[in-house]
Amino acid sequence: MTTELLISVGALSLLDTISPAMLGVTVYLLLSARDRLVPRLMVYLLTVAGFYFFVGASLMLGLDAIFESVSGILQNRAVSWIMAITGAVLFIASFYVPTKKTTEPRRPKSSSIGAMVALGFTTALLEVATALPYFAAIGLMTTAQLKIFQWVPILVAYNFIMILPPLLLFGLHAVFGRLMQKPLERLRVKLANSSGSVLSWVMSIAGIILFLNSIDHL
Repeated sequence: MTTELLISVGALSLLDTISPAMLGVTVYLLLSARDRLVPRLMVYLLTVAGFYFFVGASLMLGLDAIFESVSGILQNRAVSWIMAITGAVLFIASFYVPTKKTTEPRRPKSSSIGAMVALGFTTALLEVATALPYFAAIGLMTTAQLKIFQWVPILVAYNFIMILPPLLLFGLHAVFGRLMQKPLERLRVKLANSSGSVLSWVMSIAGIILFLNSIDHL
């Protein structure tokens, strides 16, 4: 495991901190919840992070098995070419992402703990399919042939960083209370009116990181 790999995965995890759906639900809970805010928000965030970790671990184990079974056919250079092409495609495609307003995150009909779990799964299912930085990080770790005791803590750290912005919002809300009302309202409006530009630059940066980590092995 190299420092370069850790820096690349760390950069990708920072890209994954911008989740309009997760931030939107967090802002909604901070603005509307009057009681049991802490357990509701924590259950929601842990459900999202837990789901992502499960998907990431499943992919790591599956890709490791595939990589070992075809290691005699697919050499590192071939895998590097695949990653380089994928990175280039992501970068080029980022310029063609249509600009459109995103739908405001669905508000929970109930504020029970069970509803928060269901909402967490819904958020994760909707966003995991477009979690390009996460898949790029998994690709880098698989290519580096990390052992399970190496990639498990990296995945845990990745998912913690991913939910860090909602946790920071909660911390600011806990410290400043009513003073956060207007900033949260402005953030809610901004998230509701966000365009495809966020996805565009996330795709471009993820593509660049994949490409740069591949060219050394071509």
